[in-house]
Amino acid sequence: MENKNLTLALEGSIIKGLIILAIPILIGNLLQSAYQFVDAYWVGSISKEAVAAVSVSGPVIFLIIALGTGFSMAGSILIAQYSGQKNKEMVNHCSAQTLLIDIIISIILGAIGYFNSENILRLIGVEENVMVQAVDFMQITFIGLIFMFIFSMFQSIMRGIGEVKLPMYIIAGTVVLNFIIDPMFILGFGPIPAMGVKGAAIATMITQAISAIIGLFILFKGNYGIKVHLKDFKPDFGFIKKIFFLGFPSSLEMSVRAFGFVMLTTLITSFGTIAVAAYGAGANIYQLVLIPTIGLSIATSTMVGQNLGAKKLERAQKIAKVSALIAFCVLETIGLFVFIFAENLIGLFIHNDTEVIKMGVDLLRFTAFSFGTMGVQFALTGVFRAAGNMMLALVLGIISMFMVQFPIAYLLSKQTDLGIDGVWLSFPITNIVMVTICILIYLKGDWKNKSIVGQTKEELEEEKAQESIEENIIFRK
Repeated sequence: MENKNLTLALEGSIIKGLIILAIPILIGNLLQSAYQFVDAYWVGSISKEAVAAVSVSGPVIFLIIALGTGFSMAGSILIAQYSGQKNKEMVNHCSAQTLLIDIIISIILGAIGYFNSENILRLIGVEENVMVQAVDFMQITFIGLIFMFIFSMFQSIMRGIGEVKLPMYIIAGTVVLNFIIDPMFILGFGPIPAMGVKGAAIATMITQAISAIIGLFILFKGNYGIKVHLKDFKPDFGFIKKIFFLGFPSSLEMSVRAFGFVMLTTLITSFGTIAVAAYGAGANIYQLVLIPTIGLSIATSTMVGQNLGAKKLERAQKIAKVSALIAFCVLETIGLFVFIFAENLIGLFIHNDTEVIKMGVDLLRFTAFSFGTMGVQFALTGVFRAAGNMMLALVLGIISMFMVQFPIAYLLSKQTDLGIDGVWLSFPITNIVMVTICILIYLKGDWKNKSIVGQTKEELEEEKAQESIEENIIFRK
């Protein structure tokens, strides 16, 4: 099957290519986030404690998931570059091996998260009136972690070859199903008892399991440019090592960011349940804002990766600049909208609690006008990842969370009279500092020298044969 998106990425209009790739990803991510928005809406009708239970669970779940996310990203980047080389054999091989790694990691992390949920929540200072609901939500989420990882890897594989519409259609179907069954499990329906926060997690797990099964069926069927067989899942330890060393820094980076958010949540919990609920509602809007940012970042990473694989460095650089400009303009426009309608947006998730709504509005308005800088940061980070510079992304993550945001949040909230507003102010300050660093790194240009796909299988075999001949000559001497 001819991949029109690949041809467009390598030769066509850059803006058109970014839009064609980004919009389905954007819609897919929006639909994916609809799981949480639907949960948040119905949970918000229960109590602020229920909202807080989901809010404090989020960063912890993100931390566990982040440990495995890097391997999906590594697989996607390798697939994009092999796709740029039009090396179908390696695309299929890479897909199977990264999926194998993700399944194993999801089982291990799911077990760790399930059995340590309560201890982790106590460690971050969750109040007793929130604890039981938070533990229920976390444990069920960890049971379904394998389904989440499988579908996430399926999305990464499809994006790597430029096929972005199919995952979007699957997510759309499962979101509709989740919209139907979510209130049934949360509030009760017929023989299904009302389970509150626990019901939200169960409904999401069911729909994610369905999406994972569909994704696996498509990969084995082979109608979309990738076809895997059971034999492809036999561990190729040489290739797994390559994925590990490429993916580990990215996993570590995501984990660093996730751990930073856990620390930030711990700081926020010290201001009480109202602050946690406000942060949860604001974070839902913040996540919604991130959707176009992530969509454009992934599209940028895919196109840059494909062009680097095809040895088109000048075009890769042009894609980076166009993407950063689009990201800034789109995100600043969204920021203006969020600033104006902050109260209405928070009101979607918090019903009839003026204190929580006011605090959530403050969070959104403090951060709104830095959205454009955040967009540029994501676009350039996507470029660095596409070039295989995962260690740079890790360093940026460490700087962002531990050298900029958390120290600023702590100092402003605890050492001044700002209180919780000091935490909110740490978001725009961090965005401005980090985009400055990303621009300087991009202009320096070292990222252009990275190469990760290397040789084909035949070239590797020829190299090994040549090395063997040279070793024999040296030995004879």
